[in-house]
Amino acid sequence: MSASCVSGRNEPPEIGGEDSADSNPTQHRSFSPSGNSDQHRLDCEREDYLNDVSIILPVYNAAMWLDECLQSVLEQDFQGSMELSVFNDASTDDSMNIIRKWGTKLEDRGIHVVLGGHNSSHPKGVGFAKNRAIAQSFGKFLCFLDADDVMMSQRVRLQYEAALRHTNCIIGCQVKREPEGSTERYTRWINSLTQEQLVTQVFTSHGPTVIMPTWFCAREWFDCIGKFDESGKGVPEDLLFFYENLRKGGGMFRVDRCLLLYRYHSGAATHAVLEETIWKNRVRFLEERVLSRWSLFTIWNAGKQGRKLYRSLSATNQKKAVSFCDVDESKITKGFYTYQESKDKPKPKIPIYHFTEAKPPFIICVKLDLTGGGFEENLNSLKLKEGVDYYHFS
Repeated sequence: MSASCVSGRNEPPEIGGEDSADSNPTQHRSFSPSGNSDQHRLDCEREDYLNDVSIILPVYNAAMWLDECLQSVLEQDFQGSMELSVFNDASTDDSMNIIRKWGTKLEDRGIHVVLGGHNSSHPKGVGFAKNRAIAQSFGKFLCFLDADDVMMSQRVRLQYEAALRHTNCIIGCQVKREPEGSTERYTRWINSLTQEQLVTQVFTSHGPTVIMPTWFCAREWFDCIGKFDESGKGVPEDLLFFYENLRKGGGMFRVDRCLLLYRYHSGAATHAVLEETIWKNRVRFLEERVLSRWSLFTIWNAGKQGRKLYRSLSATNQKKAVSFCDVDESKITKGFYTYQESKDKPKPKIPIYHFTEAKPPFIICVKLDLTGGGFEENLNSLKLKEGVDYYHFS
C-alpha cells in the first residue's frame, strides 16, 4: 500500500549562508545561455518544474572518473527535458575544471547544467552533497548518479517510463560491475531478485534491494520521504533513506535491463561506513518491521551470526526467540545455547534443533549463494513462503 503525499516544489537555494553555493559566487552557477542564475531562480518560481528529469551528481575528488561519467550523461537518448545538477563537496583535485569543460557541451545538447558547491577545508559528506544538488535542481523526477559510474544511453528514458507507471516507488535497474568479476555474489543478488524479493530481502547485509547508484524517483515522493541524513562520513545515508521509504509506504521497482556500469574501487564512499553501524540499523529495522508482529520465532544458524543476532535483540524480542536451528551435528548435540551475558538468573538457555524439527517462522542468518546450493535446497524442502514463514537477515 502506497502512502499519499502532497508536496510543494523545493525552494530555491538559500543565498549567502555558510553552506550556500553562493557564499562563493564563482561556485554556484548555471551554464544556461543567459548565464544568469538569478533569472533561473525567478523562472523556476513561475513554473512547477523546468525539466522532466534532474540528474543528481554529488562530486568529491572524482577527476579520474568524470569524463566517462559526463559523456554518459551527454549520450542519453531521453527525448524529454533534462538537467544536470552538480554539487561539489570541497574537491581538491581537478573535478571542477572537468565539469566546467563539459558544461558547454551539455548545454549545446540542451542539457541544462546547474553547478553548486563549497570550498570548506573538509567535505560535508555524501548526504549533504546529494541534498544540496537536489535543492538547486528543478526537475519533476530525480535520477541519481555517482561520479565514478557510467550510465547506459537508455537509462533515463527507461527509468522515466517506469517511474510514470510506478508512483511512490524508488526505481532501480540491473548493473554491470567494473572491474568484471568483482563482488560476484553481490552483483548476482542485485540483478536476480524477484519483484517480491525487492520487498522481502531488505534486511540482509547487502543493504537496499535497489542499490543507490541506480535510484530514480519523483521529486514529490523524495520530498515526502525527507532528506538524506547529513551526519557525514560513516553514516549509511542510502540505507536510512531506503528504510524511510518503506516506512512511508513506498515501494521498489527494478527495470530489468543493465543500465549502469557500477564501479568497485577502494575509494568508494561505501567503504567508510562501519559494518557495526549497518548491523545495528538492520537489527532495529528487523525488530520494527517483522519481530514486532511475531509472537515467537526460530533463528536459523546456531553459529556466530545467529548468536550475534540474538544478543543484539531487545529483551522483549530475545524472549520471542524460542529456538535455534542448524545442520551442524556438533551444535545440535550440544542441545542449547546459553546466553551468558544475560542478567537473568538462571541464564537463558535456548534449544538448538535440526532445521527439519524446528518450527517457523524463521529469521535466517545463513548467507545465500555460499554453500553450493546446499542451504537453498534445505530451505526449499520445507516448502515455506518467503515474507510470511521466513526472512533472510545475513
